[in-house]
Amino acid sequence: MTQIRLNAAHLLAAAASLALLALAPAVRADALQDISKQIKQGQHAQALEQVDKYLAGKPKDAQGRFLKGIILTEMNKPNDAIVVFTKLTEDYPELPEPYNNLAVIYAQQKQFDKAKQALEMAIRTHPSYATAHENLGDIYARLASQAYDKALQIDSSNSSAQNKLALIRDLMGTGSRSGKASKPIGEARPAEPVKLAEAPRPVTAPGTAAPTAATPTKPVEATKPAAETAKPVATKPGGDVTAEIGKAVDLWAAAWSRKDMKAYLAAYARDFKTPAGESRTTWDAERTKRIQKPGAIHVSVENLRVSIDGDTATAKFRQHYKSATLKTSSNKVLNLGRRDGKWQILQERVGN
Repeated sequence: MTQIRLNAAHLLAAAASLALLALAPAVRADALQDISKQIKQGQHAQALEQVDKYLAGKPKDAQGRFLKGIILTEMNKPNDAIVVFTKLTEDYPELPEPYNNLAVIYAQQKQFDKAKQALEMAIRTHPSYATAHENLGDIYARLASQAYDKALQIDSSNSSAQNKLALIRDLMGTGSRSGKASKPIGEARPAEPVKLAEAPRPVTAPGTAAPTAATPTKPVEATKPAAETAKPVATKPGGDVTAEIGKAVDLWAAAWSRKDMKAYLAAYARDFKTPAGESRTTWDAERTKRIQKPGAIHVSVENLRVSIDGDTATAKFRQHYKSATLKTSSNKVLNLGRRDGKWQILQERVGN
């Protein structure tokens, strides 16, 4: 049976490490760069030792943890890598890259349903994440190949299934050869040494757009207080109601930036639909714990678009989040309702 053209996790993830380094402040970039160099040289045990020392002082650092997942993948410790990437998805559910790398590992283990679910989560957080879309297409092709193979086992004379299976195999570049892995995403086979500079579709650092040769990634800049950096949000012409909603979104982002939990939580209606269906008390406590972690943060809103339907409205925009250890940009949707004379959030989601 043919195998799907899937991501060589070590190559894909190693390319990610370069982008991660580009985002890291200079004080941390040297340490991460040294670790990346060890990976490139195949010194995985030494790299693991160094990244563990690094994370001992910065246990929540997203870049360091992501890099550890890469190293564990390189060391052929997929289960340990799964633990690292899964924890990253729990701590940073808005980031698509850990989901994508989980999918790669699951696919290599032939757990295609899990790979599919992980890629769907990656796409849900970042609908424009091309690598995840391509990987998901490969997963669908692999599942289709299995289904057509099964059909032919039941009825070997099924010419329709034969033609479809041949088409998929041709699409995957494997022809009729059995048991041969086609070229994996990342353009290097799993058995080959890591070649960091040769991955044509690099996975970017968590939460960032994929850099191009003409658009170098800039380091994270020092965060300024919200009052100094807040910019007014431009809304569509539409009267006072649109302006009210724009102001409500501005106040929500500003409260988040200055870690004013009273004002931040007040932006959400009493009947707010929590993301995982947990109780409002549990959600409030979790958000408070996460937002009040040490260190400054800044949240800004760009390209706000508002649609109104009576006492409910939908606000779509590009959300930019920045802290000392993480910089992300994602599409955000807020469903709002008029409650006690003011607009409050009824539901929120990442994506379009």
